[in-house]
Amino acid sequence: MDYNTIIRKICIGKEYKTNAMHYYVGQEVFDGHTIKHIVEEAEGYRIYIQKGHDVLPWKYFNKNMGIGIEFDLNYDAESL
Repeated sequence: MDYNTIIRKICIGKEYKTNAMHYYVGQEVFDGHTIKHIVEEAEGYRIYIQKGHDVLPWKYFNKNMGIGIEFDLNYDAESL
């Protein structure tokens, strides 16, 4: 996997600071689940949640919406 494209956070909505929904990996959501992965697909983005050993698809947003993406910036200092 290319570590420069791992999505850490996704924001859905036109007004980033005031009206957008923000979802990030590790965030606790629905009934004790946590967000495990945010994956870009051809037509949109899918959010997967985990509880225990079970990982399930939770939300899908198409690319026609106002979307902001934040990538994971963890990197190896030797790669610079």
